[in-house]
Amino acid sequence: MPIATYLPWNDRRGRFSWLRTVAFAAAVVPSVFIVSALITGRYAAEPYGEATLLTGEWTLYFLIASLAVTPLRRLLGWARLVGIRRLLGLTAFAYLVGHFGLYIVDQGFDLAMVASEIALRIYLTIGFVALVGLSVLAATSFDSAIRRLGTRWRRIHQAVYVLTPLGLLHYFMQSKADVSPAVLLSGIFIGLMLYRALDGVRARHGAAAAVLVVVPLAGVGAALVEYAWYALGTNLPAWQILLSNVDFSYQIRPMWFAMLILALPLPVLLVQEILRRAGPGAPTGRPARVRG
Repeated sequence: MPIATYLPWNDRRGRFSWLRTVAFAAAVVPSVFIVSALITGRYAAEPYGEATLLTGEWTLYFLIASLAVTPLRRLLGWARLVGIRRLLGLTAFAYLVGHFGLYIVDQGFDLAMVASEIALRIYLTIGFVALVGLSVLAATSFDSAIRRLGTRWRRIHQAVYVLTPLGLLHYFMQSKADVSPAVLLSGIFIGLMLYRALDGVRARHGAAAAVLVVVPLAGVGAALVEYAWYALGTNLPAWQILLSNVDFSYQIRPMWFAMLILALPLPVLLVQEILRRAGPGAPTGRPARVRG
């Protein structure tokens, strides 16, 4: 195959793609900022610990972005979105490798200590299981592996629906007290899974109806995840935290931001509907003339 087909900004036919170019730039830019911050000493207190945390967060961002491709493609009818799914998934894995590598550096390259910490600390054990699982998915993401595995490939890659919650749980346990970012990502993940599960709503009643059904359900799901975390994992008043979701006098809770992000396709869908109605062959509102 010509080398042009392997360039990250080209499509599978070797042609330049703006969509893949934007996705590739989004994949590279965070790593540039993290590396430059390490070099310039911007992370003064715990440089490698801070970089480890950031690479872990970006792993989840890109992992969830890869899961968003199929729902967005179905909702918006943009078939070309499928062309960046592999890129986003492999980017998530690259950040995860960086996350683990920086953790090793932060431990002074003491591999025995690293292995001991993974075995003794449950949140590290969970993170390592996610790393191993995503390594398998990354290794089988290429065309040769897809051809070799056949129908088994889809079953293997459905493991991402388990590995993503493991990564989120690792993030919750790492965050300790302030789990708002983890709740936000959990709400988005719940919404993306609901978009898949309720695809029949989109097929029968339209994409806008699917958005209007999924968004509030995902918001409730995010609030319940946050409540469960505080009820089971801390001594903080979980009920008060749950009720704070409807109290806007102090701050806006993460469930609302998750709902906002999941509702982003709605304006595009409304514009598409307006253009469809205004296009050629759209009804004019005048009664048809009856002959005879």
